[in-house]
Amino acid sequence: MRKKYLIAITILISFISINLNYNMFADNKQNDPQHKVKIGDFAPNFTIKYLDGKEEKLSDYRGKVIMLQFTASWCPVCIKEMPFIESEIYNIHKNDSNFAIFGIDLKEDSEQIKKFKEKTGVSYPILLDPEGEIFNLYAEEGAGVTRNIIIDKDGKVAFLTRLFDKVEFNNMKQKINELLAD
Repeated sequence: MRKKYLIAITILISFISINLNYNMFADNKQNDPQHKVKIGDFAPNFTIKYLDGKEEKLSDYRGKVIMLQFTASWCPVCIKEMPFIESEIYNIHKNDSNFAIFGIDLKEDSEQIKKFKEKTGVSYPILLDPEGEIFNLYAEEGAGVTRNIIIDKDGKVAFLTRLFDKVEFNNMKQKINELLAD
């Protein structure tokens, strides 16, 4: 009887320990040390540079839910994620005046980006970031490029992703829907 009791206690402690470690990992994923911004921070402002030469400021979009998708043509994870962004986020919200999405291409010129858009079939805007200045406002120098930043209507970071995980992606979609409903 005592042996069964000790085994049960050991299993319970192991379960609690695993659950605590998982929750700490999940929290850390949202506050990835490679992100320079954290949830609740104001999103750093920058100049939006379209492929056609048009320029705006991110702050011009205050009052909208904004998705920043950092990407590059040489990034296989980005290429894998982009059709999901196109079909499950952009196509659903593109006519919503309270939503804006911007792909931000890391250190490539407009010709490379045009070919990249053709290859991936995405129709949402992909912006120029030829020196990585925008990327470096949001992520550490040398950090992996595949990441998304969701910004709420007040201009604060509301959700962060790194790499492409379908569960995390679905959570991001849910967060966008919640923010648009507010």
